[in-house]
Amino acid sequence: MEYDITKILEIIPHRYPMLLVDKILECTEQKVVGIKNCTINEPFFEGHFPGHPVMPGVLIVESMAQVGGFLLLKKVKNPKDKVVYFLKIDKVKFRKPVLPGDTIRMELSMLKYKQGLCIMAGKAYVDNTLVAQGEFTAKVVDK
Repeated sequence: MEYDITKILEIIPHRYPMLLVDKILECTEQKVVGIKNCTINEPFFEGHFPGHPVMPGVLIVESMAQVGGFLLLKKVKNPKDKVVYFLKIDKVKFRKPVLPGDTIRMELSMLKYKQGLCIMAGKAYVDNTLVAQGEFTAKVVDK
């Protein structure tokens, strides 16, 4: 089942300029796939780097974290009353730069889940090229 931006906004608390997911393509109990469309109008491209725009790696990681957070919040009752805190980000590797015009496809899989605490493995692709990957530990908490 796909989720458009309207449905995403019903689940995760992020808003502009920190909302870094545009669509959820797939969401099961153990896996989520989301996309982020990167346009030249993104505010971070103006200063990172002038004349050579590249999406900051930390924002690629944040985008993966938001997609993973969507999966976690889909598992709980009353997601509007909850927030996902990331406790640890591990084994992050950046493989290729993300440029204006790219669409990032993020795939996160649940490795472990117990009482709102989870570990997920994430990979980010542009076309079929791996651009980033990492492991995320997060917990769902009350707002």
